[in-house]
Amino acid sequence: MKDTRKLFPIILIGVISVTLVMFFLRAYKILDISNIVLLVFRLLSLGLLVIYAYKKRSLTTWILICMLAGAEFGYDIPSFARKLQFLSDIFLRLIKTIIAPLLFSTLVVGIAGHANIKQIGRMGWKSLLYFEIISTIALFIGLAAINISKAGVGVILPPNPEAPAVTAMKAQTAGDFLLHIFPENIAKSIVEGQILQIVIFSIIFGIAVAMVNEKYRGPVVRFSESLAEVMFKFTNIVMYFAPVAVFAAIAYTVGHMGLDVLYNLFKLLGTLYVALIAFLGFVLLPVALIFRIPVRPFIKAVSEPATIAFATSNSESALPSAMKSMEKFGIPRKIVAFVIPTGYSFNLDGTTLYLSLATIFVAQTAGIDLPFGRQLIICFTLMLTSKGVAGVSRAALVILMGTVVSFGLPVEPVFIILGIDVLMDMARTSVNVIGNCLATAVIARSEKEFDDDAARQFKPE
Repeated sequence: MKDTRKLFPIILIGVISVTLVMFFLRAYKILDISNIVLLVFRLLSLGLLVIYAYKKRSLTTWILICMLAGAEFGYDIPSFARKLQFLSDIFLRLIKTIIAPLLFSTLVVGIAGHANIKQIGRMGWKSLLYFEIISTIALFIGLAAINISKAGVGVILPPNPEAPAVTAMKAQTAGDFLLHIFPENIAKSIVEGQILQIVIFSIIFGIAVAMVNEKYRGPVVRFSESLAEVMFKFTNIVMYFAPVAVFAAIAYTVGHMGLDVLYNLFKLLGTLYVALIAFLGFVLLPVALIFRIPVRPFIKAVSEPATIAFATSNSESALPSAMKSMEKFGIPRKIVAFVIPTGYSFNLDGTTLYLSLATIFVAQTAGIDLPFGRQLIICFTLMLTSKGVAGVSRAALVILMGTVVSFGLPVEPVFIILGIDVLMDMARTSVNVIGNCLATAVIARSEKEFDDDAARQFKPE
């Protein structure tokens, strides 16, 4: 039995390696390998991975393996896989029910429970300054990447006839953006998933509670503490469904679009993924090192929320998991509850990088040579228009369309991008989540409330 356990990792790595080698030999027509042989090895690899996940007993491991299983299922049985989207939709609905009460309760406890209103103001300006610096760097990385790769030059693709229409939208003015921050009806904000409006309401409510007599403050704070604990337990229950939701989401994507889509517009996809990796390696990693954030434990802490965000292409789906992981990582709940939700509107690093890249791609595809000065103007415009849209369905495409229209660029190339947007959305959404988690750790360090011992001892559930 012990010998089998020792051999299992070797067998697992060996079978997966052979499967990958066979796949590439077949893909590049070096060796003709039958479909049945490939199918057998793929299924054997998945079976061994399932055994590994069962032994590991880690939710993150199950999520990653369910991603692979979903891709296999969608590739082998696409007609059935296209009917599985309702499973991922169930997960997203359950997550959306958590967000409003979780944000409200944690923010109220963080403000009224500690009665430190000055700290909230201090964290506010620190967060906004950090968000603006990092997201601006992301914009320029996207700009540099597309100018180097020139992915849009010479691309002639027909629009995807199955792609849903996107209505052009005017770029937000500063007044529109500021107005959109404040809720007119908190129930409406909750229904529409306007995270920033919920945050603003909760902050003002928390300040009001902190200002009243202890006779009235105590019951509200105790209720909020109880609600927060219940919602975190609620999150634990819902997260058990995450592997199923991830399996369904990936199976639907592959079943609907096929793996061949990876070859279409590969240069654009490659440009985005390389740019995002460069952003993680040359921007976020140095930030983590500068602020003395333990890198390896941090990677473990963000792996689950980032994986969920990647599989579902939805930042909101990862919000409860991200908040829970960061609190366990050694960051006080009051900081987690303030920074992460605020970052969902002001610190969409992956989305801002994508927008600058995609806008120049549109110009390249249309054969329009934009001078560098005009590209800079586009970037500075995106600094404003990319904020506050996390709760908007298909937000990045809507903002991209508005930017293209406002600068007199043709809209047809946007519909070309639409065909593979789901694959691009996976990557940029994951980077959004990682960036917001790191921002929380940075603010906690600046407030001298980062628990190094808890961070180094972090273990995923």
